[in-house]
Amino acid sequence: MNTSTAPRTSPADRPDLTEVELLIGGMTCASCAARVEKKLNRMDGVTATVNFATGKARIAHPPEVSVDDLIATVVRTGYTAEEPPRPEPAPEPEAGAEPAERQTPPDPELDSLRRRLIVSAVLAAPVVLLAMVPALQFDHWQWLSLTLAAPVVVWGGLPFHRAALTNARHGAATMDTLVSIGTLAAFGWSLWALFLGHAGMPGMRHEFSLAVSRTDASSTIYLEVAAGVVAFILLGRFLEARSKRRAGAALRALMELGAKDVAVLRDGVETRVPVSALAVGDRFVVRPGEKIATDGTVVEGTSAVDVSMLTGESVPVDVGVGDPVTGATVNAGGRLVVEATRVGADTRLARMAQLVEDAQNGKAEVQRLADRISAVFVPVVLVIALGTLLAWLFATGDATAAFTAAVAVLIIACPCALGLATPTALMVGTGRGAQLGILIKGPEVLESTRRVDTVVLDKTGTVTTGRMTLQEVHTAEGTDEKQLLRLAGALEHASEHPVAKAIAAGAEERVGPLPPVEHFENVPGRGVRGRVEGHDVTVGRFEDVAAGLPEEVDRARREAEREGRTAVVVGWDGAPRGVVAVADAVKETSAEAVRELRALGLRPMLLTGDNRTVAETVARAVGIDPQDVIAEVLPQDKVDVVRRLQAEGRSVAMVGDGVNDAAALATADLGLAMGTGTDAAIEAGDLTLVRGDLRVAADAIRLSRRTLATIKGNLVWAFGYNVAALPLAAAGLLNPMIAGAAMAFSSVFVVTNSLRLRTFR
Repeated sequence: MNTSTAPRTSPADRPDLTEVELLIGGMTCASCAARVEKKLNRMDGVTATVNFATGKARIAHPPEVSVDDLIATVVRTGYTAEEPPRPEPAPEPEAGAEPAERQTPPDPELDSLRRRLIVSAVLAAPVVLLAMVPALQFDHWQWLSLTLAAPVVVWGGLPFHRAALTNARHGAATMDTLVSIGTLAAFGWSLWALFLGHAGMPGMRHEFSLAVSRTDASSTIYLEVAAGVVAFILLGRFLEARSKRRAGAALRALMELGAKDVAVLRDGVETRVPVSALAVGDRFVVRPGEKIATDGTVVEGTSAVDVSMLTGESVPVDVGVGDPVTGATVNAGGRLVVEATRVGADTRLARMAQLVEDAQNGKAEVQRLADRISAVFVPVVLVIALGTLLAWLFATGDATAAFTAAVAVLIIACPCALGLATPTALMVGTGRGAQLGILIKGPEVLESTRRVDTVVLDKTGTVTTGRMTLQEVHTAEGTDEKQLLRLAGALEHASEHPVAKAIAAGAEERVGPLPPVEHFENVPGRGVRGRVEGHDVTVGRFEDVAAGLPEEVDRARREAEREGRTAVVVGWDGAPRGVVAVADAVKETSAEAVRELRALGLRPMLLTGDNRTVAETVARAVGIDPQDVIAEVLPQDKVDVVRRLQAEGRSVAMVGDGVNDAAALATADLGLAMGTGTDAAIEAGDLTLVRGDLRVAADAIRLSRRTLATIKGNLVWAFGYNVAALPLAAAGLLNPMIAGAAMAFSSVFVVTNSLRLRTFR
């Protein structure tokens, strides 16, 4: 049999394992989650992680263990389990009907908790006031308190009592056990004092104290403790549940971004169908203002696409024929016809949502420590409460003081805040990241962001655009620049070479439509030539043409080549007319990104397969020191570079986007994959940056560090609260009702502190 502390298997280690997710019901604290996880992990071959904040179990199981077996184990442990409901496909709308607005799903558990809280608070408030303010105590006030407190303790506290009983049947104790025992003990003592002691006598008065007071046991009642604690803890539960719902709002919003229906072209006719009916290869129409139904390629039309809901980028992206588009983004301009390339769970939106959910269901090492403490904390508190009772009786012989101190210990020690410290911060942090186009793969990534001190930037596609663009034009005296670009661009437009494409695109952008070419010829190793507008034009390295370049133009050509650009000579009718230079352009935001990375205490380094001249030119442009440039590296050697830096004692982050970066991303202590890159790179990275802006890498590290700091702050509070409060309660320095309020609001503090991450910019 496996135990929760034994080495676990996973689908990566065992390809025969199947992963399943279960919704776990009835958990009320971290110790509940720890119990369910422990029971599941004791099943042969099963690896389970149970998250209290999300109420989910992520389980890897072998074929011989069925989902029904897993559910049965959870039920035997005292909780409920079921597979998440599959979303129903949207019904096909009637012709001309407007798509229905997506409704926020109701939360029956939250509604039930709200009703129970309101009733309990209304009834408990007079009981607490009567006990705390002696001036309000009239003859027989204690019987009114009993009448009001009884429904609060019995009906308001029913969830605690029911859970405590269920756990007792399974030989376990949780937070509910502490609350149930504490409130029932206070209520039972009060009943004894009222009916069998002197507390029910007319004219009885009750003094309230923040600490333990020594009075006659038979005339002391604790109705305000019983009712107040239930009301306070219900309030804490309600605020906690509502905050957890808000914490998961970003993921729910992400999963609900997609379109519900789509206009598919069938035999040239538009047919409105649910998005779930789309197949790869289908062509569909997207009108201005509509959401793009799924990932695809534009086959007709041009437009601007608003991608802010996926990337956080506010500026729309221009797209035309041949450009890829992403599902759930909004067509902000003209009519588009798109061919679907990915549908369903394969789309970028679905994969983003899955990455975020996986991260929220995971556990950081600090959370595993908290879970282990929570699992033993409740039994330890029960022993401490019993010890407190006996110690006070032995030392003072005062049953009232002994009972009060013991009840305070039971109520103050509930480890709710401990169980919520990590998962709530993780939920909010990963959800906020998704809104900003930052996908954090798992909680263990957060620790890596704190440790890294060196960031290795792949050049092509990360620091630069990854495509050649026209950079410079130098003309000989008497030559018009626009004519040179029109003739050279027209000739290069007929070539497939990357340099030729860059010249043609740059020329078309600067001078407009290009004229046709006659007698086009590609001369290997030299360039291209042909006839344009009656001129015999050459573009390339034709020595006979280049030999006549004026000195100032030739000097510009040599300077461009020294700086790593590709310079070609343009001539026509046998005479050199000028030089055009192309290069892989540096992204406009890369220099700012490097400054931001330095501000985070990181040392940026540039890694590339290009020659050193090109690499140092790019490095100077973005502010990287020449000694931090690693050039002329073969793709397969990038891993060796990362390992060498690690061997020097550095903690390395790697940013890349290509297939040849995947291994280095996986080897680095922290891999950041540009979401505009290949699937292989995205799968290998720890953080995915949805848009191709290097500044997001700095944002991702800042957000991860902020999330980690929030988790640690929560844990310090949760541990510190329990460590400080228990001795105070045992020493008789806390009234049980005040202890109940403090315990409830410690959980609220932790969740509220986590929600501050929603304001991250």
